[in-house]
Amino acid sequence: MNRIVVVGASAAGLAAAETLRREGYDGTLTLVGDELRTPYDRPPLSKQVLSAEWEPDRVTLRAPNELDSLGLDLRLGVAASGLDVADRTVRLADGSAVPYDGLIVATGVRPRRLPGEGAHVLRTLDDALTLRERLGPGRRLVVVGAGFLGAEAAAVAWKLGARVTLLEPAAVPLAHAVGEEVGRVLSRAHLERGVDLRTGVAVREVTEEGVLLAGGEEIEADEVLVAIGSLPNVEWLAGSGLTVGDGVVCDEYCEAARGVYAAGDVARWYNPLFGVPMRIEHRTNAAEQGMAAARNLLHPEARKVFAPVPYFWSDQYEMKIQAYGYLRGHEEVRVLEGELGEGRFVAGYRRGERLGGVLAVGVPPKVIRGWRQAVAVGAAWKEAVG
Repeated sequence: MNRIVVVGASAAGLAAAETLRREGYDGTLTLVGDELRTPYDRPPLSKQVLSAEWEPDRVTLRAPNELDSLGLDLRLGVAASGLDVADRTVRLADGSAVPYDGLIVATGVRPRRLPGEGAHVLRTLDDALTLRERLGPGRRLVVVGAGFLGAEAAAVAWKLGARVTLLEPAAVPLAHAVGEEVGRVLSRAHLERGVDLRTGVAVREVTEEGVLLAGGEEIEADEVLVAIGSLPNVEWLAGSGLTVGDGVVCDEYCEAARGVYAAGDVARWYNPLFGVPMRIEHRTNAAEQGMAAARNLLHPEARKVFAPVPYFWSDQYEMKIQAYGYLRGHEEVRVLEGELGEGRFVAGYRRGERLGGVLAVGVPPKVIRGWRQAVAVGAAWKEAVG
C-alpha cells in the first residue's frame, strides 16, 4: 500500500493519520480538510472558548512541528467533492483528484439549520469566536434546542450575564437520551438560575427580531443559536457505491468497502458489544475509531472488531455529567447510587436484560469508571441494580 488518503482533518482523521505512521506506514499520506485551520479540538468550543477562558490557540491538537513530523500531503481549505471507488480516486472541490490504495472517511457532521437568516451555529472555532463576541451582560440570547450542546452554550451565556431563553420541542429536554427523570434533573439547573426554559415549543423560523414559534408567537433576541442536532457529511459520496444511511455504513471492523474505512461522527458501524449499528458523535469515540480504522486498513490480516464502550461528558454550570455505554433505546432507568434530588447520582440504563449504560452527575470519575466495567462485560441488569 503506497498511497493512503484520509478525508477529514479533525480528531478522527488526525488520529488515523498518526496511527498509520506509528504503525510503520511510510508511503504517501494525504490528509484532506475543508477548514483552513490545522486540526483542533471541538468540545471546548461550547465551553472554554465560548466563555473566553481559553484563547483559540489552546484548542489546536498538534503543534506545527508535530504535524510536520508526520510527513503529510496536507490539503487544508478544500473539501472532498466526490469518490470513485472503482478507480480509487478522491475528487476535491478545487478540481484536483487524489488517488489512493487505502481510504479513511472522517468527514464528520454539520449543524442542522432552521429557515431564516442570521442565526448562529456552533461547530467550528470561528462559530464559537463569532458568538462569544456578541454575548455579554444584558444581551438577549435565544438557544433553540436543549440538548447537550444547547444546554452547555446556555450555561456559558448565563455566566456571561446574558438573558437566556432556551427552547425545546420535547416535553422534557434530553428525555429520549437519558430518560425523563434524569432529564428533569438536568433541566432544573437552568430553571434555578433564571434561564427561561420553554418546553413543548417548536420554532418555525429565524427572523430579524429573533425567532417565530410554530404557534405564531415571536420571541425577540439580540442573538439566536440553533442547536437542533447535526447531519453527517456524506453528500460527496453520492454515486460512489458506498452504502450511506445516517452516515457511512460500516461493518464491525469500520470497513465500508474493500480498502475503504470510516471513523468518527460520520461512521455508522455495527458495535458487537451492544449488538446494534450506531453512530456516535463524541470526542473520545472519534479518536478511538480513527485509530481502529487505521490499524484495520493497514493490517487487514489481523483486523480487530471495534467494540468500545462509548463515553461522553458535559459541563453545565457546576454540574459534571459523564456517561458510559449506549443509552439510546433504553427500556428502564434506575438510580444505582446517590439521589436524583441531591444532584449527585449514578443512573443505570437497561437494554434487554443487561446494563446498557450509566450516567453520573456530580460524582468522582473513579466512581463511574467502576460502573463502566460492568457495562463492558455486559453485566446482567438484576445483578447491577442488586
